[in-house]
Order: sequence, then structure tokens, then C-alpha cells
Amino acid sequence: MQDVILSLLAKEPAHGYELRQRLVKALGPAGGALNPGQVYVTLSRLERAGLVEAREVAQPSHPDKKVYELTASGRERVMLWLTDVTWSRVAPLEFHLKLAAAAATRLTDPVALVDSQRLELLRELRQLQELALQEPPDIRWLEVCQQRLVERESR
Repeated sequence: MQDVILSLLAKEPAHGYELRQRLVKALGPAGGALNPGQVYVTLSRLERAGLVEAREVAQPSHPDKKVYELTASGRERVMLWLTDVTWSRVAPLEFHLKLAAAAATRLTDPVALVDSQRLELLRELRQLQELALQEPPDIRWLEVCQQRLVERESR
């Protein structure tokens, strides 16, 4: 959630309510289930981490509102997140959020993002296939142990 909010702020500064509206629009039905308080909790965490800064903006007929904008560190994190195609685990939700953020902000080309992710997953699959075809020394050692035990029992 943090990275999606940061990417939406990379497009332009916003108030928490505006960010929630953008998330709902970007995520479609999945965004409707988003707890409004989660946006404000996330913004507070991002502010403490130095990734966003808040400033009070006066409004003519309403109380002042707090508007958040990215710091340089926040902008750097967004760009790293959008270009990172590695997954430590299967994370289709994480990728869906990244794709929605890319489409909403146009900070990166969503089609290129899908292509990059596909290439990375194919590379990882190829790596796993190569490992599976290799016979690890531990397996060979176990086979020798088994063979010797079978030979010993047959005597």
C-alpha cells in the first residue's frame, strides 16, 4: 500500500481523502474495500520515514487541510518500486497494485512493466529448470549411501 500511495503522490501532492479517491478509481472494485483510515495511517508512517512531507493548506470555507507531497527519498523509492521486477514470493496482488499505479500516474509505461515482469519470471523459471537438470552433490552422495547399504544387506 505504501508504494502505491507514494506513486500517486509522485504525480501530484494530495490530501488523504483525495488519495483514497484515486486509489478507489485506480483499483476498481478492489479499491472500494479499502478502509479510509488505512490511507491516513500509511501517510503518517511515510511521513515518519521521511518519504513524504505534509503542509497545511488554507481553504476559504472549510478548515485547513493537510496536503502530502513526496520528498526526494520518496520519489527515489517510487522509481525503484516501479522498475523492480523481482518477487520474493508469488505476489500477483503486489503486481496488480504496481500496474494500477503505473496506469494512473504514467510514471512508467504499464505495457513495458508487464513485458519486464514477464521476462523476469521467464528468466527465473529458466534458472529453476537448469537447477532441476543438474544433479546436486548431496543427491549423488545419498545415492551412493543407499547403494552401499543395499549391497551390504544383500551379502
